[in-house]
Amino acid sequence: MKLFENLPEYPAIEHHLPSEIERESMVTIKKELRRMDIKLDEKNEAVILRCIHTTADFDYARNLVFSENAVAKLSEILATCQPVVVTDTNMALSGISATACKKLGIEKVCFMADPEVAAASKESGLTRAVCSIDKAAALFSDRHVVFAIGNAPTALVRIRQLLDAGVFRPAFVVAAPVGFVNVIPAKDLILQSPLDFIVSSGRKGGSPVAAAIMNAVLYSL
Repeated sequence: MKLFENLPEYPAIEHHLPSEIERESMVTIKKELRRMDIKLDEKNEAVILRCIHTTADFDYARNLVFSENAVAKLSEILATCQPVVVTDTNMALSGISATACKKLGIEKVCFMADPEVAAASKESGLTRAVCSIDKAAALFSDRHVVFAIGNAPTALVRIRQLLDAGVFRPAFVVAAPVGFVNVIPAKDLILQSPLDFIVSSGRKGGSPVAAAIMNAVLYSL
């Protein structure tokens, strides 16, 4: 392709390769954390740093909640079980590293635009997020399933309902919906469950955060 030439230069802004930008960003983040006198738990550091890097929000040094040995357990699932990663948005689906998943034999899916899910939602009056969780539970009943939820609190509610009813237990839940309605109570359902999880507590989160949590673990394998 042809690139434009003879454009104005801005000396204060340097060009960097993506790998250089990430490396420099992580150095900056660690300096800022030291300045704020925040020491991260070594077991969870990679996940926290990745979330801060993705959002430029240092609140993630405090608001991420990890079940016992969560990162180690998620690492083992991703590395050895060839799980299915189910997201509640196509943005999160796209954000989770396809290269890393392919290397480890991990399938990743999102059913939010699935015609069957759309029809079930219309007929039942339930959200597509709820119906997509039901589809995943039925379709992957004999697989290790990791839910990476970054948008829909109703997805978390459904996960807990299926667990409590003895219908389906996922291998792991990343719970990071963002918003103001039902978000905190839905996250609390996961926090108060016996599941293995990483939860972005409070109102903050989003699909990029859900993907960042997954990628932090995937990149370490």
